[in-house]
Amino acid sequence: MKQISRSEFTERRQRLMEQLAPGSIAIIPAATETIRNNDVHHPFRQNSDFMYLTGFAEPDAVAVLIPGREAAQYILFVRDKDPEREIWDGYRAGPDGAVADFDADDAFPIDDIDDILPGLMEGRTRVYSHMGVDAGFDHQLMAWVNQIRARVRLGAQPPDDFSDIAHLLHDQRLIKSKQEVAIMRDAAQLSARAHKRAMVACKPGMKEYQLQAEIEHECMMGGSPWPAYPAIVGAGDHACVLHYVENSATIKDGDLVLIDAGGELEFYASDITRTFPANGRFSAEQRTLYELVLRAQLASIEAVKPGASWIAPHEATVRVLTEGLVELGLLEGDIDTLIEANAIKPFYMHKTGHWLGMDVHDVGDYKVGGEWRVLEPGMVLTIEPGLYIAPTNTDVDARWRGIGIRIEDDVVVTRDGCDILSADVPKHPDDIEALMAGGQPRLL
Repeated sequence: MKQISRSEFTERRQRLMEQLAPGSIAIIPAATETIRNNDVHHPFRQNSDFMYLTGFAEPDAVAVLIPGREAAQYILFVRDKDPEREIWDGYRAGPDGAVADFDADDAFPIDDIDDILPGLMEGRTRVYSHMGVDAGFDHQLMAWVNQIRARVRLGAQPPDDFSDIAHLLHDQRLIKSKQEVAIMRDAAQLSARAHKRAMVACKPGMKEYQLQAEIEHECMMGGSPWPAYPAIVGAGDHACVLHYVENSATIKDGDLVLIDAGGELEFYASDITRTFPANGRFSAEQRTLYELVLRAQLASIEAVKPGASWIAPHEATVRVLTEGLVELGLLEGDIDTLIEANAIKPFYMHKTGHWLGMDVHDVGDYKVGGEWRVLEPGMVLTIEPGLYIAPTNTDVDARWRGIGIRIEDDVVVTRDGCDILSADVPKHPDDIEALMAGGQPRLL
C-alpha cells in the first residue's frame, strides 16, 4: 500500500516554516480521544493538520515548529512509554520513537509540556496556532503565555502577536503532491469497486444498511480502515434528502437508490456518488432525469482545467440542468433569466463540488481577494451535480416526484485538463443496467 514518505513530511514542515514570520513559533495540537458512551471511546482518528505535518497517529500530542532555532526546530510532545497502559491500549512510540521514527529534532513526554513549552515560547514575537477551534486548547495556550507574563519583571519576553495558522497550512494542503494523488487514486479505485459491488448486490426487499454493509465490506477488505464519512444510502424518497444517513428503510421495487460513500486510505478520502435502479432497470422518467444529470456532470468535468475559475464547473451544471428542465416543462421562461434568478434551486440546492483530500470536505479557500479561486494542477475536487424532485413538490407532475439523483466523481486538476480518479464506476444508464444484469459496462 502506498504511503507518504518521511522525506515528504519533512519537506511539508520546512515549507510551512519558510512562510512563518521571523522570530515566531507554531504550536499544533493532535486530536484527543472522545467518549462515545460511558467508558467506550469513539474510534480515534488523528487531526488532519497534525497528521499532514507529522505522520504521527497517536492522540494527546503537540507539535512545535520553531523556524531558525539552532538546537531543534521541530519538537514533539507525546505520551510517554507506559508498559501497563500499552497492555490495555496498544503501542506508544514515546519520545524516543518520536525522534527515531517520526524525525522530530527533540521530543518530550506530554505530561511535561507545562514546564517546557513556556520556555520555548519565551522571546518569540508571534505564536501561530489554530485559533478558536478548541476552546480548551486556546485556554491552555494562554496559560503558557501568562506563565511568561508573570516573569516580565525578571526580564522574560512574552509573545505579543497571535495568528491563526490555518490559512497558511490549508493553502499548502490544497495542492496535492504526486504521492498524495497516487494514494487518492487508490482510494477512489477501491471505493469504485465497492460501488460496483453494491450495484450488483442490490435487490428489492433489502435494507438500505445492507447495501451500506456491502460498500464497507469491500472497502475494509481492500485496506480502508474506516469510511471517509458516514455513508448515505437513500432509496426512493430518501434520495431527495441530501445528507440522509439513517439507512434503515426497505428498498422497494421501482426505487432509485442513491449511494454516496467512500473509503479512506492513509488518511486520504474518496467521495463517490452513484444512483441506480433497485430492480436493475430505469423507468422512463428516471432515465430522462438521470441522463440530464449525467450531461450536466460531463459538462462540469470538461470545465475543470488549469486557469479556470472554481465556480466554472458549477456554472456549467446550472446551465445544462436549467436548459433540460425547461425542455421537460419543469421550468418555464428564458434560460438566462432563470439562471440569474436561481430558479433551479427547488430542484438543485447545492454547489457542484468541494475540495477533497485528507478531509472529505477538504480545507482551502474558495475565494481569494473576493474572487473565485483559479484552479491549479494538483487541486482535487468533487464534481457532483444532482436533481431532487421532492415527493411533496406539488408544482410538478406526480410522475416526477420522489426522484432523487446525484452523480459524483473525484477529479484532479492536471497540467492540461483534469483526470477522473473514480472513473472505474459505471455511470451511463445502459452500463449500470448491464452491470446489474451481469454484463460488462463500458466506462466513460
